[in-house]
Amino acid sequence: MNKYIYRIIERSCYYMHMRKGQQTRSAILEQALAVASRTGLAGLTIGSLAERSGLSKSGLFAHFGSKEGLQLAVIQGVRDLYSRLVFQPAMQQQPGLPRLRAIMQNWLEWTAGANLPGGCIMTAAAHEFDDNPGAVRELVSQSLRELRKTLVRSVRLAVDAGQLRADTDAEQLAFEICSLYFGAQLDARLFADPRAGERALLAFENLLERHGGGAPAQASGRTLPAHASAAH
Repeated sequence: MNKYIYRIIERSCYYMHMRKGQQTRSAILEQALAVASRTGLAGLTIGSLAERSGLSKSGLFAHFGSKEGLQLAVIQGVRDLYSRLVFQPAMQQQPGLPRLRAIMQNWLEWTAGANLPGGCIMTAAAHEFDDNPGAVRELVSQSLRELRKTLVRSVRLAVDAGQLRADTDAEQLAFEICSLYFGAQLDARLFADPRAGERALLAFENLLERHGGGAPAQASGRTLPAHASAAH
């Protein structure tokens, strides 16, 4: 076998091994997301995940290195899911209120599409790690700050388009929109209110109306799925 063919075979074997490793890691991460959704990041351990996945602890350490490495991978997985299920579809809408409304609607429903049975990992992690300095807290904080900045930009685009009043405080409105989401999680998870999502959407439309965004939408009758909220 000449050297050229040998190198092609060697390279193909390397990439097949890499793909298999990535597929295994993705499968493990999918299970880790489901566990973290129910127990929170603090309850996610290499040991508990090893039992659930059927892999050895040493195998999991090879993929994630440590409990913190696993937690960081889960947060990054949440970021990827959030981008795919919330932001990417919303970006297909026209800038301004159509996009802002799409973000809010997708945000309230995204954990159902992500198959997270215990709700929003990021929201729970914000409570779990708010007083715990470290890499996990920093990534959670960064992720939520980026979300807030996206909302601020969307509000400003609506102002620029004349869909909201020129004196609208974009930072304040983004803060209030975030508060509605977190409030919906509390009502849905702790109070088991089937109308939590509907209430949040109505409150959201009332916010927009106060800032010149038109009459509030009629209650849609849509509810927040029982598992589409924060577990904490």
